[in-house]
Amino acid sequence: MAPALEDDEIDNDDYYSLLNVRREATQEELKGSYRRLCMLYHPDKHRDPELKRQAEQLFNLVHQAYEVLSDPQSRAIYDIYGKRGLDVEGWEVVERKRTPVEIREEFERLQREREERRLQQRTNPKGMISVGVDATDLFDRYEEDYEDVPGGGFPHVEINKMHISQSIEAPLTTSDTAVLSGSLSTHNGNGGGNINLALRRVTSAKGWGEVEFGAGDTHGPLLGMKIFRNLTARCFVTAQCGLHFSSRGVRPSCTTMLARHLDKNTMGYLQWRWGTQSSMNTSIVRDTKTSHFTFAMQLGIPHSFMMMSYQYKFQDDDQTKVKGSIKAGFFGTVVEYGAERKISRHSVLGATVSVGVPQGVSLKIKLNRASQTYFFPIHLTDQLLPSAVFYATVGPLVFYLAIQRLVIRPYVRAQKEQDLEKHRESSASDIARKRQEAESAVLLMQESVRRIIETEESRMGLIILNAWYGKFVTDNSRKHERAKVIDVTVPLQCLVKDSKLILTEATKSGLPGFYDPCVGEEKSLKVLYQFRGVMHQVLSPEGEALRIPKQSHRIDAET
Repeated sequence: MAPALEDDEIDNDDYYSLLNVRREATQEELKGSYRRLCMLYHPDKHRDPELKRQAEQLFNLVHQAYEVLSDPQSRAIYDIYGKRGLDVEGWEVVERKRTPVEIREEFERLQREREERRLQQRTNPKGMISVGVDATDLFDRYEEDYEDVPGGGFPHVEINKMHISQSIEAPLTTSDTAVLSGSLSTHNGNGGGNINLALRRVTSAKGWGEVEFGAGDTHGPLLGMKIFRNLTARCFVTAQCGLHFSSRGVRPSCTTMLARHLDKNTMGYLQWRWGTQSSMNTSIVRDTKTSHFTFAMQLGIPHSFMMMSYQYKFQDDDQTKVKGSIKAGFFGTVVEYGAERKISRHSVLGATVSVGVPQGVSLKIKLNRASQTYFFPIHLTDQLLPSAVFYATVGPLVFYLAIQRLVIRPYVRAQKEQDLEKHRESSASDIARKRQEAESAVLLMQESVRRIIETEESRMGLIILNAWYGKFVTDNSRKHERAKVIDVTVPLQCLVKDSKLILTEATKSGLPGFYDPCVGEEKSLKVLYQFRGVMHQVLSPEGEALRIPKQSHRIDAET
């Protein structure tokens, strides 16, 4: 789906809200609302020069909204992309006499052209840093060995391995890309590195090919090739072949994988690997909105195993996930469980406990920050010690809760306040303009409101006594905060027709006589009204439709 307006951008001219009509409004509904506002704002109805000037501005704004929404092509663009879609670069070349589908396709084509122009500026860097920690001395040590050693009372924790890798992409053309990658590794004092260059070409919409060259002191020179091809709409295949040159000679290898969509959420994989470590692997992966399940089985030399994993996805803002897996084979058995959670806009933190025979107990901590990954595998013990399992499970949880409360939440709160303040500063001129328009609209409404009130009083109809729009403080824990509301009694009374007031689901800040008094904060509309001589009251959240009068809004006499 193509992008619409950014989340943090204020749309001061919501045409649907300005005309107070549904997004599905018919031409008759649009015309009726337009005529009513024209009667209210028409410049010829005002003799005062200042009021006449203000009425002309508002009349032009209403006319602009009606022109866009009454034209099917313009309305289709506005519905999908907002006002930006009407003024987008290159949009003037589009023939206006097209269907909404054709308009959308043309807009997306222009978007792709702009993406291609920006393609040359992208490098898409990706990196990973892995630091292995040996902490077995915490749980499995011989006390007598440290009795005469200075400082021997403290467990010895050391970094025994490290791996750093980085890659960047260099788009050559719209179909050719060069990928440069390198890595450095060290383990117990021995290390090495390698560098690779891959040239990838997209041959068609169904496939691409890649040639890879590599060199290093760990595996020697490398020459490889990889091919991807869509066989059908539900099936694809990849093939990878390579030649590794070393002092022992040339070692060829080949890997082929066939994948097929079994249903909307399930994929099946079949993989063959030939070389120094030959194997055949089959797996089924089911991924839904709330869960991820994997079952895999491999037969090969030297590793044969069976693995099953399950991940549950919570539907919360932090995208919390809990997972567990079991893997058994010739090497032994490993059980893993853990969780991950989004801790900021671009960061995801996860922790996994691994318990196995004969591997022992390990704690793996991973932090994904944008396109960078930081991985810390901590080996706690070579044996299955309950104390190691307990501390590996409880320790990260307690540490995370402490950091969340003391560091992350205050930082995120401060960041949101800072972003909100920047947002307010950048939109200050727009809000000032909208406020002036609202105040002008209220002045122009006075005469119409007087006549509406006289009519409603004569029939014991709907009278708006008080109405406020903005941020209300109702939580006792937030009494120190100041309410930010504006009086919208006159604009709401002006919308009353035949003893009824109907507001659509559009944002209320776009209604005639309204503006946003608290940018970026939650808002609602509070109305105190009288109907048939009885008091009523309602609090309507932003973005929800409102229809009054209603029996449920009635205030009891005692209250």
